[in-house]
Amino acid sequence: MTTPATPLLSASAPLAGAAWRTTAQRAAIAVATAFLCATAQAQPDDYAEVNRLVRAGQLGDALTKVDQYLAGKPKDPQMRFLKGVIQTESGKTTDAVTTFTQLTQDFPELPEPYNNLAVLYAGQSQFDKARAALEMAIRTNPSYATAHENLGDVYAKLASQAYSKALQLDSNNTAVSPKLNLIRTLFAADAKGVKPAAAAPASQQAAAKPATPAAAPAPVAAAPAAPPTPAPVPAAPTPGAQGDVEAAVEAWAKAWSNKNMSGYLGAYAPNFTPTGGQSRKDWESERRSRIVPRSRIEVGINDLDVNVNGDRATARFHQTYRSDATNVSSRKTLEMVKSGNRWLILRESTGS
Repeated sequence: MTTPATPLLSASAPLAGAAWRTTAQRAAIAVATAFLCATAQAQPDDYAEVNRLVRAGQLGDALTKVDQYLAGKPKDPQMRFLKGVIQTESGKTTDAVTTFTQLTQDFPELPEPYNNLAVLYAGQSQFDKARAALEMAIRTNPSYATAHENLGDVYAKLASQAYSKALQLDSNNTAVSPKLNLIRTLFAADAKGVKPAAAAPASQQAAAKPATPAAAPAPVAAAPAAPPTPAPVPAAPTPGAQGDVEAAVEAWAKAWSNKNMSGYLGAYAPNFTPTGGQSRKDWESERRSRIVPRSRIEVGINDLDVNVNGDRATARFHQTYRSDATNVSSRKTLEMVKSGNRWLILRESTGS
């Protein structure tokens, strides 16, 4: 199988197929805009001007602006991240790898540099390195949905290489060809802008079954089809439910900011499902180790959008997180369930 020279992954959203390069370039700018917004080390105008130049395609001017800023504040994480994005956009892959690698060393708690490093490794067909970088991103933030999906794409490419090697060694192995063809079909479909049959990213794609032949036309005398079953109507929100969910989200953020671990952990339902396969006990231990040692934490909730359906609710918002030397901005989704008179978190995801 010929390995495309273009990146497999997206810096802010999963992708596959021959559209890898275009999508990765567009997504890299988007994540650079959101990553570590409004840090205390720089004025918003500095970031806004660099992003304006990047969006205008004036990469040389943008890089000059970044270098001028970093000459005075060489440790600023957002400007360094922007520099890596600009280097990526400019085709300076080696420089971009160095920039993102240094960011992971100086700010190991940030998942985004690991993810973008994986983009670059995948573009060089170094899929083992890409896998390792994505696993670090997920270890840093188990709720980082993009890294999980990108990791699925990397596994798909590694599987493709393994199946190709198996066929080279044993061309009579009839079990390998269908698996290899499945993966090739997935990427070929995306190359034409057509979704694969499952309409799901590689990380969610189940092992496909052969297509079922179309049913023969019904005889003329066949009985008329039964009328379609009406779609279920979502349950109407309980009066005041939306406000209760909003208050629960704000209370969760406040407990996190105050390092109130009983209040913070108590905001999660007993059947809360941590991402990344962690147990509840391990997840709580990890959260304590990340929150308690910080000298200060500020969690901000903006653009909160709540949808309530009976005893279930979804809260989507823009979250800002500031602590010690870290400043991160991202989208977050909380799936919540009503327990008694409280709304508790059932699942949470970042970057979606």
